[in-house]
Amino acid sequence: MKKIFTLLLLSSVMFVNAQAFNGKGDTKFDIGANIQNGGSGIRLSTDFGLGESMSFGFVTSYLLSVSENQVGDKPDFEDRFDLKARFNANLGSVFQFDENLDIYPGLDISLKNFGAHLGARYFFAGGFGLFSEIGLPIAKYDPTTYGFQNLNNQFVFNVGVSFNL
Repeated sequence: MKKIFTLLLLSSVMFVNAQAFNGKGDTKFDIGANIQNGGSGIRLSTDFGLGESMSFGFVTSYLLSVSENQVGDKPDFEDRFDLKARFNANLGSVFQFDENLDIYPGLDISLKNFGAHLGARYFFAGGFGLFSEIGLPIAKYDPTTYGFQNLNNQFVFNVGVSFNL
């Protein structure tokens, strides 16, 4: 129950997003909850527009709640933390969706792996909206990872709020 309450609290506090992608010079800042097998935490990301339908950005996440292993060990900082550089193809305008909606597939390279993600943002008002994103590793740097090394190195689901700066 404590984990569910913590997740709901993080989710409600950290749902921030902005208008859909507007092109070159557009900047988005997301705050959200990171949910994965064995842990949940917080996530911050920012995307910078490169052209009409492309952006690059950075993501950092830190797992706050992590399941202990069988012998009661807890993960170290480097097991809980991840940092990624990413590239997105912003498809909202390409598919002529509502101007407040953006769908973006992309690739990322992190401290743990090379991966892919698929996300969507919906903006309710200028500068504020919600986002949801899934991500998965394509190639792990160490394919023999085990235990806490699999944290931030697996399928992940993110939800939160987004701002348009």
